[in-house]
Amino acid sequence: MKRDTTQLNLKQALPLDVKILLAKRRIQEWYDKNDGMVYISFSGGKDSTVLLHLVREMYPEVPAVFFNTGLEYPEIFQFVKKQENVEFIKPKLTFKQVLEQYGYPVVSKEQAKYIREVQNGTTYYTRHKRLYGKLSKTGNRCGMISKRWQYLIRAPFKISEVCCDVMKKRPAHKYFRRTGRLPYIGTMAGDSSLRKQLWMKRGCNDFLSGNPQSNPLMVWTEENIWAYIREFNVPYCEIYDIPSITRTGCLFCMFGCHLDKGKNRFQSLYETHPKLHKYCMEELGLKKILKTLRVNPYPNKPIKY
Repeated sequence: MKRDTTQLNLKQALPLDVKILLAKRRIQEWYDKNDGMVYISFSGGKDSTVLLHLVREMYPEVPAVFFNTGLEYPEIFQFVKKQENVEFIKPKLTFKQVLEQYGYPVVSKEQAKYIREVQNGTTYYTRHKRLYGKLSKTGNRCGMISKRWQYLIRAPFKISEVCCDVMKKRPAHKYFRRTGRLPYIGTMAGDSSLRKQLWMKRGCNDFLSGNPQSNPLMVWTEENIWAYIREFNVPYCEIYDIPSITRTGCLFCMFGCHLDKGKNRFQSLYETHPKLHKYCMEELGLKKILKTLRVNPYPNKPIKY
């Protein structure tokens, strides 16, 4: 089925009660198709908390899996520990080892991938493709490193997008091989342009790709998530009650930090969790990376570029 932006906009505009019904249909469809061999990918964030509530309301026995990357707020970790029937899985490498072996996640997954290919590439074709792109059917150039970020090719550090693969996707594949269970994931199309494209290509339940998964909340919005939490009195992690914290993904991820409005995520971290801030700036070396990106990780403390 072909999907487009108009269809997505229409679905995102539906009232919450209709979205709940649609989500439950997708949940049941996924459960039945896989004979109940499913699990909930549970991060402890607000989206996956709503997903956990929806799935467990229908199928209380479905297990949840928390991929313990060490990149979560301590409050998130404690919240996850309080939930029932959650398996904790650690990746083989720590985040520090991933940075040393593969490189730092900067700008976006797409741009980091292109920069990595040029930094590591040895062929003229790879370099030419990522610097100048290729013509799309509409006549636009695509698949290239933005001119704004081409200077990062010569950065004195490696850049890569593979941290999520190493720390989450590989452990998830290993869990599937061990159990045969396929995931429910709480992603939404509005989270990024990449997820929007995935919805248009695969819909909510992806049965056919090499990475089958169910995303019952794809057409939901952040407002829907909070409305559901309020309406059904769903317990959520206390970290969200801190006004400066709006996201609880990987703590030290730099994807999109140059786009943060007001205080950026690292300035907020400095105020709420100073020890973690010091660790990522000094031990992980993020201070020099952010300086290269012209992102100031300190509130009310200018840095020299």
